[in-house]
Amino acid sequence: MIELHQVHKRFGDNRVLQGVNLNIASGSSMVIIGGSGTGKSVLLKCILGLVRPDSGTITLDGQDVTKADRDAFLSRFGMLFQGGALFDSLRVWENVAFRLVRGPKALPKEAARAVAVEKLRRVGLKPATADLFPAELSGGMQKRVGLARAIAAEPEIIFFDEPTTGLDPIMSGVINALIREIVVEMGATAMTITHDMSSVRAIADTVAMLHGGVIRWTGPVSELDATDDPYVQQFIHGRADGPIESVR
Repeated sequence: MIELHQVHKRFGDNRVLQGVNLNIASGSSMVIIGGSGTGKSVLLKCILGLVRPDSGTITLDGQDVTKADRDAFLSRFGMLFQGGALFDSLRVWENVAFRLVRGPKALPKEAARAVAVEKLRRVGLKPATADLFPAELSGGMQKRVGLARAIAAEPEIIFFDEPTTGLDPIMSGVINALIREIVVEMGATAMTITHDMSSVRAIADTVAMLHGGVIRWTGPVSELDATDDPYVQQFIHGRADGPIESVR
């Protein structure tokens, strides 16, 4: 569904992406792993068309993403942002329904609120939550609201940027399980960026490791532990010693 071929991107002298090749199959859940500053978020922004690659091609269903109609293209995506990115001045239901009440196909306010309440229910939040403000919620509840917003418009493709950052292990497990259930239930294509290996094992069908500006390894999550790639082994086991340089 999504194909990247020899994608390069640099910022000044910093060559972030140096020939990324990656295929994401329709209906599958791909997780991108790699150290901080390796370009995972830049890769995601290139796919969304928020950053234009210096060279290479990115296609969605065979269409070059840089030439697609922006509104139609972005309408196919949902996004769970790393920090939640909820609007503090809007109530929870207004955050969830943010896309639904805008554009030429905007829903009436009451209809949008009903959809928001249903999506909140789907992520385990009670209807009373809808009228609260984000500041009145815990971190885990805010993450669930972000997830409800990501699925509100029934997108074909959902991106998850560090979905469990800042959460305790139990809540991380809850969010991972919700993501997996929702992706399977919707039949959506998913791409997740994460450092959390428990998330990788819970969410992924396939895993790709980005390092040195290229995809070093990709394969089914079931083969992740068995690979003899030293970069992958060092990363998934959190070892200080190995080919990935650490700051000491």
